[in-house]
Amino acid sequence: MSIGNSPEDNRPSVEDARPSIGHTLQQARIGAGLTVDEVSSSTRVRIPIVHAIEEDDFSRCGGDVYARGHVRTLARAVGLDPEPLVEQYDAEHGGRPSPTSAAPLFEAERIRPERRRPNWTAAMVAAIVVVVGFAGFTLFSDGESQNTQVAEGPAAEAKPTPTKADGTKPADPKPDPSDSAIAAVPKDKVTVKLSATHDKSWISAKSHNGKLLFDGTLLKGESKTFQDDERVDLILGNAGAIELFVNGKKVEDDFEMGGVERLSYTKGDPAAG
Repeated sequence: MSIGNSPEDNRPSVEDARPSIGHTLQQARIGAGLTVDEVSSSTRVRIPIVHAIEEDDFSRCGGDVYARGHVRTLARAVGLDPEPLVEQYDAEHGGRPSPTSAAPLFEAERIRPERRRPNWTAAMVAAIVVVVGFAGFTLFSDGESQNTQVAEGPAAEAKPTPTKADGTKPADPKPDPSDSAIAAVPKDKVTVKLSATHDKSWISAKSHNGKLLFDGTLLKGESKTFQDDERVDLILGNAGAIELFVNGKKVEDDFEMGGVERLSYTKGDPAAG
């Protein structure tokens, strides 16, 4: 009696026979007639990450949460149902990560609030405005008193007293605040404004050279603005809660609540809108 593996033990399992996630995405992309550049442009997933995922290398995704999000996004872009691929990813990488309660994270951030430094520049500007306003009021009052004295002299009966409306130019209409904000955006930089309108959201922002501009939680009702000479790279957690303006124009993307988005914007973005 020989001891060894039976022929059945050497047969490949169903999972071994199943094509890999990267191969499935690549074949679907090719079948849809799309290039990697076109998929990257439509999904906002960077080209090196698309190549890495098609080679089943998820190390550049930044963790399982981001990897699952990228797999889902790329699957939809090439016309696949994303859920089987996400389930396959979970099965091959230790199962779906258990949800982490957001409350301890936000409580920790409340315990360690950032100290805001005194805004001396704003205080100096306010003081200058007060001084200039007082000086203007004094000059105006003196000029008005002199006009009154001239009107009361002997020539007052011969010459009608000019009214205040005759010598005062009408005030120029103030521009609409939103138009002023768009006009104030420098054309030689890329300007990105994020507002948490529906819920709180975790965001990370970097400049074109990798410098970290911000990494933290944006609470509901709060806004952040970032500028760079060439490009601003963003990672948005709970992206559906964010209202996004790029170079003074609102970006009309349908981000999902609870979804993660990786975005990059330059001085020419958005191309339309």
